[in-house]
This record gives sequence, structure tokens and C-alpha cells, in this order.
Amino acid sequence: MEALRNARIKGDIVYFGDDARGGIHYLLDDLDYNEARVFFTQARSRGEVRFEDDDARLFVLQYSDGKYVLVRR
Repeated sequence: MEALRNARIKGDIVYFGDDARGGIHYLLDDLDYNEARVFFTQARSRGEVRFEDDDARLFVLQYSDGKYVLVRR
């Protein structure tokens, strides 16, 4: 199993593997605070939220046990 890295995005810590770096950059650099917060709010209330970045890569932001994890679909 690969070791997960983490990044602080708009105030929350997100854990991710190497294959999800594009999603991290999308949330961190391409979206403003309010746009990104929508993803975090939805993940927290539903357990996960699916999204696509500007390069048509698909990701899932999952929330469980107080932690956010970003994975590539």
C-alpha cells in the first residue's frame, strides 16, 4: 500500500496518493475558496463527492472519521 501524503486545502487537511495530485492542484490552485468549500461540504454531508478537473480527470473526495481522502476514479 502506498503511503498517503497530505495537503492543507482551504483550511482542511486532505490525504491523497500520487495518482490524485492533479485533483489536489485543482482544488488548491484552480478554485477559489467558495468554489472549493462546496466540495468539502458535500463530502462531509454525503460521505463523498465526485468531480472532474479541467483536464477531464475524475476524482472522489471522501470524508470519514473526520478525515478527507482524495482518490482518482
